[in-house]
Amino acid sequence: MKTKHQHFKIYKPYGMLSQFDSNAKHEQKKRFLSELGAFPDGTMPIGRLDKKSEGLLLLTTDGKLSNHINQSGIEKEYYALVDGAISAKAIQDLQTGVKIGFDGIKYDTKPCKARILESTPNLPQRSQKIRDERHGPTTWVSITLKEGKFKQVRKMTSAVGYPTLRLVRIRIGKVFLDGLDVGEVCKLPDLPSII
Repeated sequence: MKTKHQHFKIYKPYGMLSQFDSNAKHEQKKRFLSELGAFPDGTMPIGRLDKKSEGLLLLTTDGKLSNHINQSGIEKEYYALVDGAISAKAIQDLQTGVKIGFDGIKYDTKPCKARILESTPNLPQRSQKIRDERHGPTTWVSITLKEGKFKQVRKMTSAVGYPTLRLVRIRIGKVFLDGLDVGEVCKLPDLPSII
């Protein structure tokens, strides 16, 4: 009999690692996904968000599906609050691709979608305070990638001169964050049909 896999979407909080536990001594005091509830055995995150990033993270008990989603170039959309009033030239550079580094090796990002958001997105307050407008202008931008290098969005905005202050993933394929609160878990009926 075929195993019925289970799928979830969560709002990963700022400061939490995208894993369920760790045997590393230096990570014992860190926050893990297991804080968010009891998940079935074999549940794994599909991709990751770094510790300082927040938002949509998909979980599944289906390892083949997880691998497929990670390798297939499905769109992932992020809202990034950047330091400064971002220029049209910087947005264009993000769209066409910028040079970023990984372990001392330079990498040219693939073309992506990038735009300035006309208004502040309706997101939950972050647990850790972000500097406010009194310290200079900030801009919310949307960046949609089909790749996912380590800290890629942060490295891209820094490469064009506008460091990221807050980063929230709001979409993977056709799955949206959709008003989930920080730390909230939502069971999904069938992940393959909505990716």
